[in-house]
Amino acid sequence: MSTKGSDLLKLSAVIGVTFALGITLASALGLPRSGEAQGRNPRAQIAVAQPSRTSGAATVGSFADMVDRVTPSVVFITTRQSSSRYDDPMQRFVPPEFRDFFRLPQQPRVRRGSGSGFIITRDGYIMTNNHVVEGAEQITVRLSDNREFQARVVGRDPNTDVAVIRIDAANLPAVTFGNSDEVRIGDWAVAIGNPLGFTFTVTAGIISAKGRTLEGLRDPQQTYTIQDFIQTDAAINPGNSGGPLVDINGNVIGVNSAIASQTGLYAGYGFAIPINLARRVMEDLIATGRVHRAILGINITPVTPDVADYVGLSEIRGVYVSQFPRDDSPARRAGIQLGDVIVAVNDTAVATVAQLQQMVGFRRPGETVRVTVVRREGERRGVRRTYEVRLIAAEEERVAVDDRRGRATQPEPREMEGRLGIRVQDVPADYARQVRLTEDQRGVLVADVEPDGPAWGRVAPPQEGGPELIQYVNNTRVRTTEEFERALRNVPRNGTVELRILNLGTDPPQLRSVVLRSR
Repeated sequence: MSTKGSDLLKLSAVIGVTFALGITLASALGLPRSGEAQGRNPRAQIAVAQPSRTSGAATVGSFADMVDRVTPSVVFITTRQSSSRYDDPMQRFVPPEFRDFFRLPQQPRVRRGSGSGFIITRDGYIMTNNHVVEGAEQITVRLSDNREFQARVVGRDPNTDVAVIRIDAANLPAVTFGNSDEVRIGDWAVAIGNPLGFTFTVTAGIISAKGRTLEGLRDPQQTYTIQDFIQTDAAINPGNSGGPLVDINGNVIGVNSAIASQTGLYAGYGFAIPINLARRVMEDLIATGRVHRAILGINITPVTPDVADYVGLSEIRGVYVSQFPRDDSPARRAGIQLGDVIVAVNDTAVATVAQLQQMVGFRRPGETVRVTVVRREGERRGVRRTYEVRLIAAEEERVAVDDRRGRATQPEPREMEGRLGIRVQDVPADYARQVRLTEDQRGVLVADVEPDGPAWGRVAPPQEGGPELIQYVNNTRVRTTEEFERALRNVPRNGTVELRILNLGTDPPQLRSVVLRSR
């Protein structure tokens, strides 16, 4: 054999040995063979992402153990309510004088509803939503082991949409409460309930926001509504109402209550009442059957950039005092003024409306709190004052609408004021006599508001919540259109202006404060 052929033979032997060693090494390390990468389950080669923080819990790879522990505490609630009786649809074809002879027997109309709840004590107390049991004549509770009980209402609070009911049972599995104040955006969240009739359903997601308010859920008949929702992308549907929102440890952090949807079904966001708020309500309901809520005696709105600029706040935080709804307002007696921004209570910073409502609402009437405000005094901005306010008991009340609304004689109004988008006029003498307008109440009458102008939605024309009288422009008293126009000359373009407005459509008339930005 030639030298060249001998070299080729040696090279082939080396390659063969190397290939054999490679196969042996691959088998020892468990590397995939040719064609196996697509055939294997790809999840087997991907590490499962674990949450880095779970409201004080250790990380877990599955919710199953937690769900097994919590689900026995969740209940399915069905309700029955009788409403108006059916009218015979054929009656409209019968002459009125003969209808008594042809009237068919009427049947009661029965409305049925369903929702969720969770056991809070071993002896049968259950928390749910007020709207689940409100008006119900019969409440049936089914446990996860399929036992059924008739329940009675212990107490309801429409202002927070929390209710407590009770069944006659013992040794029940009660939930463990978490701390909703410590929940962070991004934490895991699990909703357990009975959506769309699918009992004891579990959905998971994260906490996507905190401190949400939902204007569409505010009951206009409830004066002291408190909203401070936890937002989650765990799927919540009709029937989930009243069920628990739990953290990764199975601690209840919220009461599922609402969804944001154009269709009435889950569309990506659900809302839960924080359990710290719900527990305060629960304790009062169990003790006395109702909530004892204290108030400062003010109407409040969130601070806007315009308000912050007007009073001289460095941050857009706090709560704006827009109105004193009652003559005996303890806040006004203490020295708080319209247009003030509340920034602290008992030296604890206040950032949102819901935060102030909870800080005050769940104290006892008669307690005294220190309220710190920031205000504008003339040209001085950012003036800080602190007042001692003695809280009074909240009373459910409705603002009566007087039939004087819209009855003003219509004199010729001025042109639309360009920078604020308001048309004003002098108060007609006959109208002033008709509504018994005093000299102290006089102002300029709002005749119209420009759609999408600076005052749109903030100042009311006569047909949409008025009549309203503008009494002050930046602390300058105005009683005539000339005085109003003169006062506005001192307002720079793109500057902020405070209007104090008396609404004559309420009884008694209510004075409120509005801050606008001129054009």
